[in-house]
Amino acid sequence: MSFDLDPVLERDTVPVTSLALCRVLLMRDRRFPWLILVPERDGVREIVELAPDDRGTLIEEIALASEALMRLVQPDKLNVGALGNVVPQLHVHVVARFAADPAWPGPVWGSGAAVPYARQELDDLVATLKVLF
Repeated sequence: MSFDLDPVLERDTVPVTSLALCRVLLMRDRRFPWLILVPERDGVREIVELAPDDRGTLIEEIALASEALMRLVQPDKLNVGALGNVVPQLHVHVVARFAADPAWPGPVWGSGAAVPYARQELDDLVATLKVLF
């Protein structure tokens, strides 16, 4: 079975790991520790389109990603959302938020320009996240 990642997600993220259902990606924006889970199911745009077992797996994988971010950065809040207005391919954002972050208390979307990670910082973060999964 082939699976193609949306080109926007391909451009804006780096791969972390693959779980039973989802590909786990890290957003290329150091302002917000931000994971994206993409169910590896072709043509799926909405959670309701997943098979019932896949929906259950998705919730568990969201919890796993949430726990990883909680252990990694101890955020004030986690934001979880599946918008899909720009990228129609089903994907779920898990974003660690802090009262002092530049978008607080609003959403991260449309909040200024992304700040890229330094290469070594990105490599170290991905390596740490892999261990947490």
